[in-house]
Amino acid sequence: MEPVSESSRTRRRMTGAERREQLIQVGRALFADKGFDGTSVEEIAASAKVSKPVVYEHFGGKEGIYAVVIDREMQRLLSLVTQALSASHARVKLERAALALLQYIEESSEGFRILVRDSHAASGTGTFASLISEIASQVEDVLADEFRERGYDPKFAPMYAQMLVGMTALTGQWWLDVRTPRREEVAAHLVNLSWNGLKGLDSDPGLTGATRGLVLTPSAETRTPRPTEREAKEQEKLRREQEKAREREQRERARQLERRQRELEKLKEREQRERAKELERQLKEQEKLRREQEKARERELRERAKELERRQRELEKTREREQR
Repeated sequence: MEPVSESSRTRRRMTGAERREQLIQVGRALFADKGFDGTSVEEIAASAKVSKPVVYEHFGGKEGIYAVVIDREMQRLLSLVTQALSASHARVKLERAALALLQYIEESSEGFRILVRDSHAASGTGTFASLISEIASQVEDVLADEFRERGYDPKFAPMYAQMLVGMTALTGQWWLDVRTPRREEVAAHLVNLSWNGLKGLDSDPGLTGATRGLVLTPSAETRTPRPTEREAKEQEKLRREQEKAREREQRERARQLERRQRELEKLKEREQRERAKELERQLKEQEKLRREQEKARERELRERAKELERRQRELEKTREREQR
């Protein structure tokens, strides 16, 4: 029989919760390096030194791990920004919000790469875009209050919030790779542009006369000739096909999102069941220990009663001898 290695013994001792956490961390590193599509269940299993069925047993596939990773990263980033926006002064809110994003990028580079890998911050699709939109909705309230105090129309606050958050998010993506200057300096420059720009904001902005109403047209050399009837039909057909392709893509994304949500819910239910089983096991052990302690106390009481009875008999015998 071959000797069992130390690593094998360690893997056997790992609990279900520990194994799930290990797979999550392994998947997180691979998703950050290769993206979701570039990562396979085989790679996750090999990196975790387990078989593929173990991955399927805990998560149903890489989609389940990815859903947990995305949920954790989004909650962490949103938590940092939400804390930053709890400051009292508007400028302090902007400073802390910028620092919060840069801190997250610095401390969780892998997580940030996963969030932005498949979706550009300004693309309007994907998890990172939805997260940015949620942050912008919080910044919107800050800007609306500032607009009212300064006499600006607060109805434009949502648009300005998208501008500010988008600017900060794109700067963060750039800083993710360059990492210079340090995050406090980057935040200071971001706030310098946004705050001083807001400070001198025109209450009724408009374009200059030289630009207002301008419609650009290509020169004669580059102007596209009017398509023939056949070409127009081909273009219309292509346009319809592209629209159908976009609709299919949107439906597929919606199905994927729904599937990931279901997998995440199943994972949470599985974790709850595991916790319930663990709690039940602990309660049973406690009850078993209580019964053993009660039995031990009963034995002790019986021993004491016997000892007392024995001494009582000896005392009576002694008294009888003395009387005789």
